[in-house]
Amino acid sequence: MFIVFLGLSASIHTLNAVAIGDKAADLVLENCSLVNVYTGEILPETQVAISKDRIAYVGEDASHTKGKKTVVINLEKKFITPGFADSHIHIDQFFSPAEFVKKSLLCGVTSLFADSVDIVSTCGFSGFKEFIKMTSGLPARFFHVVPGGTPVDRKFSHVKSLSPTEEKSALRMPGVLGLGEVFSWTKVTKRDSKTMKTLSTMLENNCVINGHTAGMSGKKLNAYVSSGILSCHEPINFEQVIERLRLGMWIMIREGSIRRDIKDIIPLVLANKTNKDRLMFCSDGLDPIDITKFGHIDHCIREAVKLGLNLTDAISMASKNCFDYYNLGKDLGGISPGKLADVLVFDDLTKMKPKKIFVGGRLVVSNGTIVSKIKGYDIPKWLTKTIKLKKFTEDNFSIKSNSDLVDVNVIKMKTEIITEKITESLISEDGNVIPSPDKDVWKVAAFDRTFGSEKHTIGFLKNFGAKVGAFASTWNFHENNLIVIGSNEKDMAIAANNLIKTQGGMVVVNEGKILSSLPLELAGIISRDNFENVSENFANLNATLTDAGCKFEKPHLVPLFLPFFALPDIRISSNGLVDIKDRVILNTVIS
Repeated sequence: MFIVFLGLSASIHTLNAVAIGDKAADLVLENCSLVNVYTGEILPETQVAISKDRIAYVGEDASHTKGKKTVVINLEKKFITPGFADSHIHIDQFFSPAEFVKKSLLCGVTSLFADSVDIVSTCGFSGFKEFIKMTSGLPARFFHVVPGGTPVDRKFSHVKSLSPTEEKSALRMPGVLGLGEVFSWTKVTKRDSKTMKTLSTMLENNCVINGHTAGMSGKKLNAYVSSGILSCHEPINFEQVIERLRLGMWIMIREGSIRRDIKDIIPLVLANKTNKDRLMFCSDGLDPIDITKFGHIDHCIREAVKLGLNLTDAISMASKNCFDYYNLGKDLGGISPGKLADVLVFDDLTKMKPKKIFVGGRLVVSNGTIVSKIKGYDIPKWLTKTIKLKKFTEDNFSIKSNSDLVDVNVIKMKTEIITEKITESLISEDGNVIPSPDKDVWKVAAFDRTFGSEKHTIGFLKNFGAKVGAFASTWNFHENNLIVIGSNEKDMAIAANNLIKTQGGMVVVNEGKILSSLPLELAGIISRDNFENVSENFANLNATLTDAGCKFEKPHLVPLFLPFFALPDIRISSNGLVDIKDRVILNTVIS
């Protein structure tokens, strides 16, 4: 309903007529305190006239725009701001876009720039098109980018991606603005032929290209920027921010469930009096607990202001700057003539919780409640049949050896995300190398659930800590394997079979019993349940593992990142146990 809009060119005759008083407005907002993101002022006694979905007039007196049918709302000196935007979010996870919007919209987020890399890695171009359908007809604007990172490493990765022809087709779809984060930056610096062709296609079509520059600096960063990639959400400190700003990049300051970087960036931005015009906020992704506990972009504003950032600058970073980056500044980002009427109404600017929200001039939130109908989504059957694996037995998780004592390569978890390659000596029983509870060494398995091939890898994982039988998940960056972590093969088989039955999700098993589960039936990464149930199941699953002794605050992140080839030191996928630095496949058993 809102993502597809006619350009300003189709509206200028009417807007001109309303602004001058020759035609009546549809809606007039009176007695507003306007937060002006263009001047940094808060202007009292402002009136805003709206015609259809766009603003025609902003000033002290809109009486000339009123007609017999004009709706007039007195906002009683309440504050108005443009709608907020999340400049980079992976939203193809946990819950449907409709369920996410039910929470995000109440935080004032009227525009989301989605990078749907995981549904593409599982379902290809069909998944991309289906995800766009999921986001249509909602009371928020969704903009999309073509996933730009898969496969991370063609030597090891086994995922679906868009062909050059499909990329060009995607650019013709409503709301598609360019290329998503190019997180395998070595493909750029080494001028990988397919990657460079994709970049050229995007530039030829005047598209934005989002970046992922973790670990880059100097000549490599220059090479990356010179290839047309002008944004990044990965800087985690001011030094990285300023190096990129000096090269003309735009920075999306991340505050989400994977990382929270505002506290490490904003104080030094202020101390160094850094220009803020190319700074914006993003989440990169939010889990159910975090969006409930903290909020969304409203949280970014509150946190930045606490650290000393001027309120109007924070609101500009949450709105104007984002749309300027995406070349949408003529349509969105501020409250001014010609812009789409995405307007937030606040009682005060401390709590940053909007009481009313207009999207395209339509009231979608009133008194903190969504009043706009949220359209249902007809789920195609193929989207719920993406776990293409046969029933497991205990033997599927065995590691054969004729020796009684075996040296093995092990993935040591230093955090939920960071790994280290180590070796351990383990016992073999009946020709099967077994985990060691005393050493906190687990079995970990990766199966190709996307294509349903026979490819799989069985390895070992250290430092997980939870006293359970198995933990399994079908959601991971970006291989979307079935990952099973277990202390015994019996529970590992039960966990894996449960996810075949539910067609995706996460599950914890102990002594043959399911302790907690989170079904993710859509492509194995998205639930079709409501937000409340998904949130409860997610919280229970993490609590089950932490209560059982897991050493990490967010255990669900472990299988999420285990196959992620863009991070060192050692990773596992259905294609093998991979030493990232040396780019070689390791044998699990050394001797």
